Amino acid sequence: MAEKITMSADGVLQVPDSPIIPFIEGDGTGIDIWPAAQKVLDAAAKKYGKRVQWHEVLAGEKAFNETGNWLPEETLVAFREYLIGIKGPLTTPIGGGFRSLNVALRQILDLYACVRPVRWFQGVPSPVKHPELVDMVIFRENSEDVYKGLELAAGTKEADLLIDFVRENFGWDVRDHSALGLKPISEFGSKRLIRAALNYAVERGREGVMLVHKGNIQKYTEGAFMKWGYELVKEEFDDVAVSWADCHGKPGSKILVQDVIADIALQQVLTRPAEYDVIATMNLNGDYMSDALAAQVGGIGIAPGANINYVTGHGIFEATHGTAPKYAGQDKVNPGSVLLSGVLMFEHLGWIDAANDIVKALEATIAEGIVTYDFARLMEGATEVKCSEFASAIVDRL
Repeated sequence: MAEKITMSADGVLQVPDSPIIPFIEGDGTGIDIWPAAQKVLDAAAKKYGKRVQWHEVLAGEKAFNETGNWLPEETLVAFREYLIGIKGPLTTPIGGGFRSLNVALRQILDLYACVRPVRWFQGVPSPVKHPELVDMVIFRENSEDVYKGLELAAGTKEADLLIDFVRENFGWDVRDHSALGLKPISEFGSKRLIRAALNYAVERGREGVMLVHKGNIQKYTEGAFMKWGYELVKEEFDDVAVSWADCHGKPGSKILVQDVIADIALQQVLTRPAEYDVIATMNLNGDYMSDALAAQVGGIGIAPGANINYVTGHGIFEATHGTAPKYAGQDKVNPGSVLLSGVLMFEHLGWIDAANDIVKALEATIAEGIVTYDFARLMEGATEVKCSEFASAIVDRL
C-alpha cells in the first residue's frame, strides 16, 4: 500500500517501502529522459522490495498547455504534502518573460540547499587529464543573492528613484539610466547553508569544507558569508571541525574548514582538484562552479542535483541541464542527469543499496561503450544507442 513520507519529531525522514513521490516530467527532452530514468529507478527499487508510487504533477509548458498556469498551486501543494519529489528540466526564458520556474520552486518551498555532487564515472569522456581526481560536493545557497530577482530595468521610474536615493544618502556614483539589482546575503541564510555542508561532511566522513566567496571585492556580502562560516564552526562544530587559522593546516581528525576567492577556486578545481572536497558557497558562485565542475567529468548531461530543506524535510531532486527542445521526442539524449538525481533521492531516502546498484550498472554500461550520442561522438568504438535503449542496458546490468 502506497504511503506518504513523513518527518519525525527529531527530524528524521520516515520512508515506507512504497512511498508516494510526486514527479514533474519536464519540458523539451523531459518527455524522453524521465521515462528512461523511471525505468531504471523502478527496477533498482524492486530488487530490495521497494516500490515508488509515482504521482505526476505539472509545471512548465505542459502545465501551461493544460491549465493556463506555468506553476499550478496543486503542484506546490503536492510537494509540500509528500515532502520529496523529482523533476526534469523546465523552460526558463532569457532576458524577459517569467522568472525561472526552477528558482521559483526552490524559493517558494524554501529549499535553501542546492546539493550537487560531482564525480567521474569510469569510461565517461572528459576534457581533462585526470577526471578521477574530481570528487566534490557543492552546497549552493538557494534562497538569497542575485537570484532573489530584486532588479529594476534601466530607464524606469523606479530605477531612477533608487539611483537618486543612493546618490543622496550613500554618495554612490551610479551612472544615469543604469539597471540595478540588490544582492541580499544574510547571517541566517549563510549559516543554515554552511551548517548543512558541515553536517554532510561529518555524516559522510569527508575531510574538508571550502567556503568559496568573492569577499575581497564584495566585502559586506560575500565577505560576511565567509565570516559567518568561521563563526559557525566555533559555535556549533568545534568538536568535529576546525579552521585553517586555528590549526595551522594540521586538523588532525577534524574536518578542515578553509576559504578561497571564487576566481581562484575556479582555477584550482582544474589544476588541483584533489584538494577540494565539500564546497559551500552562495547562489551565483554555486551555479558557475557546478557547471564548470560538471564539464570536467562529462558535462551537465549527467550532473545530478538536489534542492533540500533539512529542517522541514522537503526536497526536490532535479536534472541540472536545460530542456534542449530541438531534441525533444527523438529518444536521443542522455538521461543521466535525472537518473543520477534519482540516485541522490534514493540515498536521501536511505535506499543506499538500490542507489549503489544503479551507479555500478551505469558504470558497467558506459565501460562497455554502450552510450547515447553525446558520449558516442567522443569515444572510439562506442555503440550509440537511444535514450530508452541506454536505460534498458542499465537495467540489464543491475
